[in-house]
Amino acid sequence: MILDRYLSKQFFPYFFLALGMFVLLICLIDLFANLVRYLNYEVPLKQVLLITLYYVPKSISYAIPISLIFASAYSLGDLFARNELVSIFASGIPFARFVMPLALIGILSSVFSFFFQDLVVIPTLKQKNNLSRIALHQQPKASENADIVIKANNGRTIYQVDYFDADRNQLNGLSIVEESDDGGFDALIRAPEARWTGEYWLLVNALVYRWAEDGFLRVRALESTDAYRENPDTFRRNAVEVESLPVREAGFLIQDLKNAGLPFLEVQAEYYHRFSFSTVSFVVMALSISMGGRFKKNILLMSLATSLITAVVFYVMEMVSMMLAQTGFIPPLIGAWFPIVFFSIIGVLLLGSAKT
Repeated sequence: MILDRYLSKQFFPYFFLALGMFVLLICLIDLFANLVRYLNYEVPLKQVLLITLYYVPKSISYAIPISLIFASAYSLGDLFARNELVSIFASGIPFARFVMPLALIGILSSVFSFFFQDLVVIPTLKQKNNLSRIALHQQPKASENADIVIKANNGRTIYQVDYFDADRNQLNGLSIVEESDDGGFDALIRAPEARWTGEYWLLVNALVYRWAEDGFLRVRALESTDAYRENPDTFRRNAVEVESLPVREAGFLIQDLKNAGLPFLEVQAEYYHRFSFSTVSFVVMALSISMGGRFKKNILLMSLATSLITAVVFYVMEMVSMMLAQTGFIPPLIGAWFPIVFFSIIGVLLLGSAKT
């Protein structure tokens, strides 16, 4: 217990120092990437600072793994340089037992990262993007609220919506295509708008087109009907990007896309990535433990270089694997977890040759 507290006291000051440094660096990168546009649109300093503040949680999620690997490698390297590790090993304490607090910190960090991403990062990043869009006079992406296609009733009913007003639960420019039992065309229903009553969609001034027995396409006003009961969440989840959805909602989105017969590989890859990214903290901690006793000189420089190089290699590998998964070249599950598995294997191999 005494050694556990001692190692923790060595670790946490370096971790929080590195976390603050990397968060500041990531925020500055985002700020300077948009600085010219902020100046062109004369965005007030107060609004720029508010946008940056909302980006801090996302920066923390990126900085935690880098800070963990730096603090762990530096702490163990510092102990090795002062020959304290030699004394610990000479006393018969196994290396695995000595670094147990760091492994526990890695596990807790992974759990924290998952819930922090779901409960804090997603809402604040969405707020940051909205404020940034307003400040820079950007229009919402078309994919966020327009040109939505949904299949229902086992594919026999197809909704096409020009614009979905998520705030008022209103569909604008609605077209509904219904198929017959044999898979042919049965009817086309068009309405300028449809309002959600709480139980069904109320179609306003709707017209229905059907083939008549004489072979002509007939049109008539549609009488009031409560047949269309697709939940507004179905349209809402398709009107937003998966990055802005909590894990539970992202899972529903995948199911909606599958039911609608729409491409879902990109969304599924992002869904798996939400879980794999949360384990990065534990993986990099295991990696840093295996490298911690290898530096006896220039510990600060070597630890910093190691953490940055590892982070760059990991994020590049993750970007490539996710790109391959989203385009269908590899399964989404493999694309999300390949970097984690790869670095885990590297960590195990390095741990086998670590000084004990």
